[in-house]
Amino acid sequence: MRMESTATASAPLQLLVVDDDTQIRTMLADYLSTFGMAADGAEGGAAMRAAMAGKTYDLVILDLSLPGENGLALCREIREQSDTPVIMLTARAELADRVVGLEVGADDYVTKPFEMRELVARIHTVLRRSQGGQRRPAAAAGHELRFGAWRLNTTLRQLVDGEDTVVPLSNAEFRLLLTFIEHPHRVLDRELLINQARGRDLDVFDRSIDLLVSRLRQKLRDDPRDPVLIRTVRGEGYVFTANVES
Repeated sequence: MRMESTATASAPLQLLVVDDDTQIRTMLADYLSTFGMAADGAEGGAAMRAAMAGKTYDLVILDLSLPGENGLALCREIREQSDTPVIMLTARAELADRVVGLEVGADDYVTKPFEMRELVARIHTVLRRSQGGQRRPAAAAGHELRFGAWRLNTTLRQLVDGEDTVVPLSNAEFRLLLTFIEHPHRVLDRELLINQARGRDLDVFDRSIDLLVSRLRQKLRDDPRDPVLIRTVRGEGYVFTANVES
């Protein structure tokens, strides 16, 4: 799965719709085309892998309730191999489903039945965030930031360990790490992290930030039982303890 974006000023956005319902795939492709987006369809995991192996997509719309391999497993697979944004479609509105979806790396979710214009708005919001719309000027130049054995390239949006291995980050994980790096040795409360790391225009809740921090700790190999890089300050928030160098 390739990671670079194909969107340009003249080319349509390339989307992949993964849903076992042929009617939904066709309906979404037709509707999204009126907004300058080209959508391919895949009925399940195998078709999704084949499509992503042969083409670069700007965003994946992924149904949660797929037969065989479910959407959560496929979302986790995408996130392990790329930073392609993912919007999950779900017929369930329970908090637990939203939490798990965010935990495995989804950037947003839409509950069925949904308004088409809402989906289009969420696509634009996710893509705007993934392209750096929430970044602050201090990091916009795209230099490399170092902390301990780690490096974060803000242009390529890549986290690299001490052995030069790239560790894939979701868009939310990248923004959260960047927020921590820009405020080292400072206690950051959940409200600030929600606003800076996930954006004000996404429906979020406190527990989603805790899960996002947990996911980021895993990527940084920070022992959750005794974390060193990202410490929990009980009743206040989190603090990033590493010294940061440009």
